[in-house]
Amino acid sequence: MAQKLTEGEDFYFNQQGLMVLTAKYLLKRGYCCKNACKHCPYGFDKEVAAKQRKV
Repeated sequence: MAQKLTEGEDFYFNQQGLMVLTAKYLLKRGYCCKNACKHCPYGFDKEVAAKQRKV
């Protein structure tokens, strides 16, 4: 069953009109999607991950 998102708590819209998920929602979701979300509470960073793969 889909969860209802609350604007201002789970997400907000940036100046370009894109939906940005909050750290609170991402923690509630319970896993890292490895997309380097702006408010990632899991500390994932695409640049760091790319460097680790090259080693």
